[in-house]
Order: sequence, then structure tokens, then C-alpha cells
Amino acid sequence: MENIVSQSWLLGQLGDANIVIADCRFALGQPESGRKHYEQDHITGAVYVDLEKDLSGAIMAHGGRHPLPDLGAFSILVGSLGIDSTKTVVAYDDQGGAMASRLWWMLKFLGHSEVYVLDQGYTAWKTAGYPVTDEVTAAYTRTFSPKVQRTMLASMDEVKDKLGRPGVVLVDSREERRYLGLEEPIDPVAGHIPGARNYFWKGVLGADGAWLPAAKQEQHFAGLRDADEIIVYCGSGVTACPNVLGLSEAGFDNVKLYSGSWSDWISWEDNPIATGEE
Repeated sequence: MENIVSQSWLLGQLGDANIVIADCRFALGQPESGRKHYEQDHITGAVYVDLEKDLSGAIMAHGGRHPLPDLGAFSILVGSLGIDSTKTVVAYDDQGGAMASRLWWMLKFLGHSEVYVLDQGYTAWKTAGYPVTDEVTAAYTRTFSPKVQRTMLASMDEVKDKLGRPGVVLVDSREERRYLGLEEPIDPVAGHIPGARNYFWKGVLGADGAWLPAAKQEQHFAGLRDADEIIVYCGSGVTACPNVLGLSEAGFDNVKLYSGSWSDWISWEDNPIATGEE
């Protein structure tokens, strides 16, 4: 797997000065819980990255519930975590890889190629008896120089412009009931962007919570093979990232993230909305 590292691999790298481990644990609706869990214990040497304080910007009229942060400020933050172009980053969480994948995507978007997600996450690491600590890691500040990969990101206007265009496929990463518009526990409007296909993000994981190998990812996303361009979204641009990663594992290189996602789409009153099966 190109974007996933195993627990045993990371165990063998602990203490390597060229590797930065990022703890991305976060529970939606309990914004302080991730940091508290980190302070309780974490993988030895890991720094903490907060979904809402670090990986998201301020919520405004548009942009969704987890808008991308200011890229200058985020680049400074990345440097403060000890990350520069010479470092390999390994991100983990306890949320099936959703939060870790957000950091993975953001670093890839800023041109940092050596970034990976830890398979199975923190609880599996701890259960295996691998080293954990409550010692907060002090990072040595470095200079992170971003090189924005514009082709990885889709704006709302681009999504709207490409609705119904042959060869362009929208992927909705939320649970099926939210996609169908049968329920909407978070956002004020239910449904999906017209024409989108539903691939619930947890489909990239096996029953044991491990990431599916590349061949299984290829099978999972086989229905998208004819697409010229794939634009992935979810509720707020976070759980779409595991699908982007899974598509990368499956060999797709024509994938964009609509970072504002459904919560941004519905903030524009004239945007069309669909419900039910497509």
C-alpha cells in the first residue's frame, strides 16, 4: 500500500529523527476530547494535531463546517510541528483514519509527498502493547515551504459548473441514509448534490478496521474506472479524505476533493439538491 504504513513498520521506526508522528484523534461534537486523550497517552514521540483548531479555518457564511485553514498559517503550524521537506509524516487517529486522512490530504495538497496514515489507529497500537507515553512531545521548529497542488482541490463553482458533464463523477462519502436524504443529523438540509454516487467512506476499510489492500480498493471503486475526473465530497470535507486516499490506493490520479462539501453546497440557496436513488 502506497499511503498506509503498518503498525509493525512504525514500531521499527520509533525514535527515528526523520519521522514525525501526528496524533489526529478527534471526536465530532466533543472538540476537547482528542487533546485530552492525547494528554492521557499517545504513541511515543507523537505531536498532536487538532481537526478544528489546526486542520480547519474559521466558519463563515460559506465554506462549510470544516473550511480549509489559511494556508500560510497552516504552513507555519506544520513547521512548528517539526515538519519540513526532509521529514516523513505518519498520521493516526482512532476514528477509522478519517482525521488522519485529512492531515494526509492537506500535506499532499501543499506538496509534501512523504506522508502516510497508520493502519488501524491508536487503540490497535495500544492493545498490541506497543510503546505509549503521556509525555507531551516538544517539537523542534522547522521551515515548511508549501507548493500548492491546485489540481487536488475543487471549488463550489467548479462543482456547479461540472454538474452533469460527461466524464465527471461526483462521489458522496456519507452514510447511505444521509445521501438519500432520509435523515440529516448534522446539516440543516438533507439530500445530495445531483448526479452524485454514494460510496460510504468506511467502504475503504475491512471488517477489522484495517485499510483494504490495493486490489480490494480497485474492486471497491471499479465502477468509477471510466471517469475522466472524480470529485469527492462528504458533509464537511473530512470523511471524504479516506475515499480520496482509497482512490489513490486503487490507482486513480484524477481525483479532487470538494473541501466545502455538502455543508458548503447547501449554504448557497440556488444550488440544486437531489434526494433518493440516482
